[in-house]
Amino acid sequence: MNLHQFRFVQEAARRNLNLTEAAKALHTSQPGVSKAIIELEEELGVEIFARHGKRLKRITEPGQHVLRSIELIMREVGNLKRIGEQFSAEDSGTLSIATTHTQARYVLPVPVARLREAYPKVNVSLHQGSPDQVARMVIDETAEIGIATESLSDYQELVTLPCYEWQHVLVMPLDHPLVAKERISLEDLASEPIITYHPSFTGRTRIDTAFATRKLEPRIALEAIDSDVIKTYVRLGLGIGIVAEMAVRDDGQNADLAVRPLGTLFGQNVARVAFKRSAYLRNFVFHFAELLSSRLDRNLIAKAMTGHVNDYEL
Repeated sequence: MNLHQFRFVQEAARRNLNLTEAAKALHTSQPGVSKAIIELEEELGVEIFARHGKRLKRITEPGQHVLRSIELIMREVGNLKRIGEQFSAEDSGTLSIATTHTQARYVLPVPVARLREAYPKVNVSLHQGSPDQVARMVIDETAEIGIATESLSDYQELVTLPCYEWQHVLVMPLDHPLVAKERISLEDLASEPIITYHPSFTGRTRIDTAFATRKLEPRIALEAIDSDVIKTYVRLGLGIGIVAEMAVRDDGQNADLAVRPLGTLFGQNVARVAFKRSAYLRNFVFHFAELLSSRLDRNLIAKAMTGHVNDYEL
């Protein structure tokens, strides 16, 4: 048995048993993947996958055990590579970050710039996606660190720690009638066309829950994953916008919009940082996490990675 066989089995499972997709991801041929899997099954004396003709239909019970062992082996292989990189080229390498658009656009620029100042030989690879995609990229080792608000804590394969709190804010034209109101209610918001995030992004669940609790049906005029897109359509008069507060920090670009905090209506959201459980983290990964939040430090993260700390209170 060899690492190529392990990779092929692992990728087949990740690609919903589609060997063609697995072969594309591994830059090889479909017959080659199929042959390697069969050879491993023959060597182990068990079927990893049940088949219908040449198609894989499901993972067998012994196959589930094999996949768990392969996951451990491949994780340690990845750790060995990172250990080698750490000590052979301590101040160089690539930091791969998986995150959402809001984090990438409004939160990460300063920490990334400071990391590059501290480690000028370290390249940064930024991967953007939905919170679930961020989690999957960390699990699949496409990224070493993930940052998002939703979903990260739902995966047992990840160690997650809260990074910082934030709230939603209302953005609207300066001449909008709600600008004059001292206190804005959920009923006020529900009476207006609303432009906000797609349901899987940037704390949208809290927004929907707040309206549902009051038995209100908001008029969602437009959904987007990009805060800048939301603000653009607000400026065009399509409705009022609900965005993350990070998107309207005073940078001189939002002077034409009125901004009101909505934390009392929708509560506080927590952005979380995630690492793959038991992964070996290089020095610059720890340093980047510390740049994200003063509440994160190397010792806390190291304890969390060994299972001694799973969370802490902000």
